[in-house]
Amino acid sequence: MSSLFEPMSFTRGSDMKNRFMLAPLTNTQSHADGRLSDDEINWIEMRAKGGFGLTMSAAAHIQAVGQGFPGQLGAFSDDHIEGLGRMAAGIKRHNSMSILQLHHAGNRTPGDLIGGTPVCPSDDEESGARALSHDEVGQLVEDFILAAKRAEAAGFDGVEVHGAHGYILSQFLSAEINKREDEYGGSLENRSRIVFEIVNGIRARCRPDFNVSIRLSPERFGLRLGEIRDVAQKLMHEGAIDFLDMSLWDVFKEPVEEEFKGRSLMSYFAELDRGNVKLGVAGKITSRQAAEECLNLGCDFVIIGRGAILHHDFPLRAEDPSFKTIDLPVSGDYLRNEGLSENFLVYMNNWKGFVNL
Repeated sequence: MSSLFEPMSFTRGSDMKNRFMLAPLTNTQSHADGRLSDDEINWIEMRAKGGFGLTMSAAAHIQAVGQGFPGQLGAFSDDHIEGLGRMAAGIKRHNSMSILQLHHAGNRTPGDLIGGTPVCPSDDEESGARALSHDEVGQLVEDFILAAKRAEAAGFDGVEVHGAHGYILSQFLSAEINKREDEYGGSLENRSRIVFEIVNGIRARCRPDFNVSIRLSPERFGLRLGEIRDVAQKLMHEGAIDFLDMSLWDVFKEPVEEEFKGRSLMSYFAELDRGNVKLGVAGKITSRQAAEECLNLGCDFVIIGRGAILHHDFPLRAEDPSFKTIDLPVSGDYLRNEGLSENFLVYMNNWKGFVNL
């Protein structure tokens, strides 16, 4: 049997029954106040039942002012705990690890969605976002930790901190966006300080066997591969995280930065001294062959996004060595049968060539 179907343990908490993780996928299916909807839990539980060893929620915003899109799941209020508890239980019912992703959109928050001005590490003319005060940075750290405590209370096995894709922690990491002059700006050590304060704060204040992870991306949004690689290495050396989720857009692509070309983007992270930290990668893994290649190249598990939208049971289908995802575009009815609600279908219609509605 392929190593894709071997179990994997973490330093803390539950084991994965295989090497397939459901990516945290935006789906716009929650209620306007961030509470869990029946559509959302139906979508997520279908994936847990479909064989994923780890099932991660969509991004859940940790402050009301950090909402990134309509219908986003919330984790900023104790009012959300009841619904989050139903989600965690629904995932674990199918012997899948349950992880809640914690998120704040920062300058990518639509002002009309929150009825106010978005926030950013520093003033951002392009988005109209204002700089966070020093006290507000401290509150942001605290609110990530409080959201993790809510996930713990709801019964999740752990949380993932969203530090990728140009959202607020990615904005702190970017020297192009972050122009602060205090201890959260300037050097890479300063720009990454908030990431370590959040991760270490969650580790200190949640139970000892609570799984803590982070998602990073090494390109776009003013990020530099060398810097993100250094942050990843430091996170691994310090050992407060249990796994690193690297979102690479395409796991087999070369870096965009000229100095790093000639080998895959993934290789720069697979070669890190990981200690006990596990490494997962995401980016257009659409076949069993591609998933196996990721493991052969040194990763510990694979993270399935669009493949899991197309096939709720991607891991079960991947038991067939020749499995690859269905050709695009697909019909709306096809995706409805895969558990997507009407709101999710409207969102997916924004993905060029994915669905014919």
